[in-house]
Amino acid sequence: MLEDRTEHPCQVVDMSPGNVALRTDRIGMPGEKVIAYIDHIGRIEGVLTRTLPDGFAMTVIASDRKKDKLAAQLTWLANKHELDLPEDRRHERVSPRNPTSVLQLTDGRQYQCRIIDLSLSGAAIEIDVKPAIGVQVMLGTMRGQIVRHFEDGVAIEFAVIQRPETLDSEFNTPRA
Repeated sequence: MLEDRTEHPCQVVDMSPGNVALRTDRIGMPGEKVIAYIDHIGRIEGVLTRTLPDGFAMTVIASDRKKDKLAAQLTWLANKHELDLPEDRRHERVSPRNPTSVLQLTDGRQYQCRIIDLSLSGAAIEIDVKPAIGVQVMLGTMRGQIVRHFEDGVAIEFAVIQRPETLDSEFNTPRA
């Protein structure tokens, strides 16, 4: 998202805890504030420092603690395939047979969504709106909160760990 609040798809070309190079069709101006939502990383804020032929580079603006966390995330992402590390998931993810559902906000607004995958502890959903991180929601009958944004939707962490039978009856999940 550029300073004028327009959103554009992008791809990370190179990233460190302090800088990010992005490939994108829309290039802002040096000095412009940028917010990027990056898969596996989350929200990154920064300032556009230089333009590139097919995108731009930005300097990350974050506290030392956030940069340390970012360094740990990048290290894990860089090494997980080489070391054959498992996904950093508490519970196995499955795709429901019926992915259509409704996301409801605490003020009563409801939005149609498509469940990409879900586990006993949460779900990734494709949805046109992006409630703020931390917002309390209901996915079907399951209470949770928004914990991450990604290009086509949001991730929800359920308030309580669900039982497999509950997921099956609510979303018609495949059984092992």
